[in-house]
Amino acid sequence: MLYLILCILFSSSLFVIFKLFNNYKIQTLYAIITNYFVASIFSLFFYKETIILTDLPNKLWFTPTVCLGFLFITVFYVTALTSQKIGVSVASVASKMSLVIPVIVGVSIYNENLSLLKIIGILLALSAVYFSSLKDKKSPAINNSFLLPLLLFLGSGSIDASLKYLQKNHVPENEFPLFCSVVFLSAGVLGLLFILIRSYKIPLKKNYKNLVGGIILGVFNYITLYFLLKALQNSFLDSSSIFTINNVAVVLFTTLLGILLFKEKLIIKNWIGIGLAVISIILVALF
Repeated sequence: MLYLILCILFSSSLFVIFKLFNNYKIQTLYAIITNYFVASIFSLFFYKETIILTDLPNKLWFTPTVCLGFLFITVFYVTALTSQKIGVSVASVASKMSLVIPVIVGVSIYNENLSLLKIIGILLALSAVYFSSLKDKKSPAINNSFLLPLLLFLGSGSIDASLKYLQKNHVPENEFPLFCSVVFLSAGVLGLLFILIRSYKIPLKKNYKNLVGGIILGVFNYITLYFLLKALQNSFLDSSSIFTINNVAVVLFTTLLGILLFKEKLIIKNWIGIGLAVISIILVALF
């Protein structure tokens, strides 16, 4: 149970870190790129075998890592924008609701059962993303306030579905840390190439705050995954229960942090969205 609690705390903290980037004038994209190089190094600490670089291109999972790396850095950036522009509670709901996408993929590819309650859960998840992103008419207008949560919802779900597919079909269990390291490294390299190409128009400037912010984010990012994996090894709860408790707790705890730390104001429709999110996660994960 301790590992699950730590996973919830660190997972919630990711949304807070993104919000703090905005407050401390840390350039989000640069910090995210640094984060992935840090996370890649952390992943290797958990790989027990010898790494032979020439063998990597021959592995079945190697080529898809480039596409997955692109998804990782894009979705992480959208997560940051959603946290900063709309709120950490909205980002949390949109991210955690994405678990319905792997469910749909599971039904389509693995012929998993889709009960009536799961269908209701999926519909509630879509509604939750919509309601949680609504803003008070008195609040300053935010362009594309629904687009960002929607992109986060679709992107996070695509990552989860892709990871599930690759892990089930192409990645042996003992190679998963290496696979994660290559995905993180791919995301970092793609981000680095992007800013280098962009540097012809926007010159690069030294900013040590970006480096420090990226290191902190990378450590928290990988530790979150590590504690989740440790929580899944317990003998008291099954994986469905773990994911349910984790996702519901992150949604609620992140909302609380948003209110306490950043004075985020939620209207009644936002609370309806959060309530629908909790119900949706329970229906999809448990039934």
